Amino acid sequence: MKKLHYIASLIMLTVVLLSCESNFHDVQRFNSVAFNPIGESENINLKYTDSGRVSAILVSPLMKDYTQLENGYNEFPKGVDITLFDKGVQKTRVLADYGIRYENTDIIDLQGNVRVSTLDGKLLTTDQLYFDQKNEWFYTEKYFKFTDGRGSNLEGPGVDFSKDFKVFNMQQNQGIINNVQ
Repeated sequence: MKKLHYIASLIMLTVVLLSCESNFHDVQRFNSVAFNPIGESENINLKYTDSGRVSAILVSPLMKDYTQLENGYNEFPKGVDITLFDKGVQKTRVLADYGIRYENTDIIDLQGNVRVSTLDGKLLTTDQLYFDQKNEWFYTEKYFKFTDGRGSNLEGPGVDFSKDFKVFNMQQNQGIINNVQ
């Protein structure tokens, strides 16, 4: 009789444990946060204006909108092509394989084959670059290469610069500078 009671107790314990595991998975599922975009847009062409003047154009094959999150953002998983305009005719073009624009900070994180070029031949390449839209300022801690279109080049880790390359600060660098005026 004791054996039968022992076997019945083991069966009951097994049933209780199995039902608890099922409940545990349900609790885990309820506590998980789904990071699904509230919208997706294909082949976008966004124009940003300032006082009626186009200040930037952003083109991308795909944008995912996560702005419903506390620290919302827009993701560009298939790359981004940004053209920045100043008050004159100068324009700066930025290309990257991937980008994220953070809603609350107006920072754009550009990643993968990042290229920043100007009409007068300046070109900067790097693996990752941040763009502060409010201050119109680029920066990275990653290795970069810069050419000015007149034979000068610089490279090294870490740089920050204005969108027109008029202010250019490097942490460590090496290179050749020609045509110093």
